[in-house]
Order: sequence, then C-alpha cells, then structure tokens
Amino acid sequence: MAAPHEMTCIAITQYGGPDVLKPETRPVPAPGAGEILVRVRAAGVNRPDVSQRLGKYPPPPGASDLPGLEIAGEVAALGEGASRWRVGDKVCALAPGGGYAEYCVVPESHALPVPSGFSWIEAAALPETFFTVWVNAFMTGRLAAGETMLVHGGSSGIGTTAIMLAKAIGAKIIVTAGSDEKCDACQKLGADFAINYRTHDFVQEVKAFTGGKGVNLVLDMIGGPYVQRNFECAGMDGRIVQIAYQQGYKIAELDLRPISAKRLAFTGSTLRPRTVAQKAAIADSLRERVWPMLEAGTIRPIIDSTYPLADAAKAHARMETSAHVGKIVLEVA
Repeated sequence: MAAPHEMTCIAITQYGGPDVLKPETRPVPAPGAGEILVRVRAAGVNRPDVSQRLGKYPPPPGASDLPGLEIAGEVAALGEGASRWRVGDKVCALAPGGGYAEYCVVPESHALPVPSGFSWIEAAALPETFFTVWVNAFMTGRLAAGETMLVHGGSSGIGTTAIMLAKAIGAKIIVTAGSDEKCDACQKLGADFAINYRTHDFVQEVKAFTGGKGVNLVLDMIGGPYVQRNFECAGMDGRIVQIAYQQGYKIAELDLRPISAKRLAFTGSTLRPRTVAQKAAIADSLRERVWPMLEAGTIRPIIDSTYPLADAAKAHARMETSAHVGKIVLEVA
C-alpha cells in the first residue's frame, strides 16, 4: 500500500515545557538515496528529545526538526540505491530526528530487524539506548568479561540497557539511582550493587564494594560535580566515558591529578552528530554481537510506560519526573 501524501506528527512549536509539543499535519517525507521510509508503529522517548524541546540540543544539518530518535515499523518505500530492505519488512531504526510521526525517513544502514517475538513497543525501545550503550561502554569503553562498570542513572533507559548488556557479557555492574525502589528494580534486573545516591556517598560505597580497587569503567550522563567523583571511583587504568551533562558541563575546580596517578582515560561522545557511516558501523556491530541475544530472549528492554502519539507532552512530563524505570514509548496508531 502506497504511503499517503500527509501525516500526523508532533512538532516543537516553541522552546519550553512539555506543552509546546503539538500535533501537526505535514507532508510525508520522501526517502533520498540510500534511505528508507518507515511507517512508524512506535517511537521511543529519550532525554535528548527533552533537551531538543528546551532548545539545548538542535538537530544536525539536514535532519528533521521533529523530535524522535528511534522508531519501529514497516518499510513503506525505498530511496534510490537502497537494497538492504524490502517494502513490508519490519524494522527498528536509529533516526537523526523525525520519529514522533506516522512516517519517518532513515538511512537504510541504521535499521535493524525487529527481533522475533518483539512487539512494536519493545522494538522501538531498542535503537537509541542500545546504540548509545554499545558504542560507549563496549566499543569505546572496552568493557570486558570480569571487569566492573559503574553507571549513573541505573533505572533509566540507558541504565537498564547497560545492566542487561554488562551481565550478558560476564561483567559486574554497579549503578546509582535516586530511591530504594529504583535500586531494588536495578538489582532485580541484574545489577550487582545499587546505590541510593540520595542517602549514601556513592564514592565510598563503590570503594567498599570493590575492596578499594575502584571500577574499570564509568559510564556517566550526569557531569558537573560527578566528574571529580568519577575520578575517585575509577581504579588503576580505569576508563571514564561521558555521554551527557544533566548537572552541567562547566566545573569551577577540577583536580586532574587522579588522571596521572591512576593512568585514567577520560573521554566523551555524542551519538546524533556522528556520520551515517559511523552509525552504520555501530549497527553492524550490534547485529553481530547483540541481536542474537535479543532473538534468543536473553535480554529484553524494560518498558516503563506507553502513550499515544498525541500525548507526547504527557510522555515528556513523565520523563522529567525521573520516576520512570526503563523506557517510555509512544504508540503510533
């Protein structure tokens, strides 16, 4: 069935709170060379969407101004030269933007097959967090079996994904979370140790759990005052990967001596501005290393809540409470 000429989408009408997200009618986008048009059945909600809505995370040149970085649905049309997929194939994909819509264009190399037995909701919860965790914790951070990783925000989509992937490869994982209930949820998912950062000093707790050795890898989305404390949590030859700055990206004072004393590697990255080829390489690695685990049912995304596309504002409000455990997903009728 051919795609219609118009679609419903959710636009950011101005920068501000969740209520600036409004339904609009726009033309269905046409796939360019090497791209596919996907009839969206579900779209994941992520922190970068909130940042974009606030005017703090603009889309890269050429990307849709609509929010939404991950989708699941059927291939509706192929762009020139696109040959990896056929019309009707069920895919989930990393999008440069435009996911909060009935149709979305993505590079064909950024799409992956919907794992067997997965619902549209579950499939849409995969791309953004799995791409992010895989490239930062495993490709860049080089987490290996027998090592220990500390992840801040353990109950988030990133955190729950990191727990599952770390355990699947035989690593230990420590997480921080903002309540005892969230800590319990993380441990039930497989975290070896969960620290309520509101009631405990996570640096002391990490040192105690590791017998004073510290962790091999820190995956941090908090920034700000956590940077110095991450240096303290890391062990000899430790790696720290910074993926976001929820508590700020400027620090008044920073003692850099632990970097030399412990031979630390401190790096950071963002996913959205990477080239098509770079994201394709991540997708290929995921398909080889992670998709077999999804197909086998070894790991499965944790879904916190779902909302109709028209209620995207409510989904953003839910995310901003930080009460969620796992992924928030929009259902597209």
